[in-house]
Amino acid sequence: MTEPPPPLRRARPDDATALAELINFAGEGLPLYLWERMAEPGETVWDVGRRRARREEGAFSYRNALVVEEAGAVLSCLVGYPLPDEPVALTPGMPPMFVPLQELENLAAGTWYVNVLATYPAHRRQGHGRRLLAEAEGIAAARGVRGISIIVFDSNRDARRLYERCGYRLQGERRLVKEDWQHPSERGLLLVKAL
Repeated sequence: MTEPPPPLRRARPDDATALAELINFAGEGLPLYLWERMAEPGETVWDVGRRRARREEGAFSYRNALVVEEAGAVLSCLVGYPLPDEPVALTPGMPPMFVPLQELENLAAGTWYVNVLATYPAHRRQGHGRRLLAEAEGIAAARGVRGISIIVFDSNRDARRLYERCGYRLQGERRLVKEDWQHPSERGLLLVKAL
């Protein structure tokens, strides 16, 4: 990934706190729910989020993230990467919560997947999301993938409106398995934009 023009830039390991906070905004509390189960003794849920953001590998890694920065502060981020060309097998050991999300990703095999798009509340409605999506679309096009995809929860109407205004269309939906995660959404929606 080449360095985008300011105010965008590639994320760095020292952006881990902002990345963890922003992924939790994008995931509407689901990351905190999951990180709580991953915490090692003496580790807070935010420690887990920062640790995961600093990873060199994995989907949620600073290496897959772009940020919007202003006066040294991260305002917004996008985490994205290519999905495999072939669907990922659903194994019997996969946690039930992840099955519908993996099924949706499988419907978008071969696309560039936007895993996270989030902006701090005080900086929303300033075009950061559109700017990041445009950059991601450019990255995806340069890689020759067939489209760009994103999953949004059905209760997040503002995000869905943004994606639809940017040319994304509904390609599939699945009922969420929420376990003990308290959230008003009932379905995950896959939106795809052809490139």
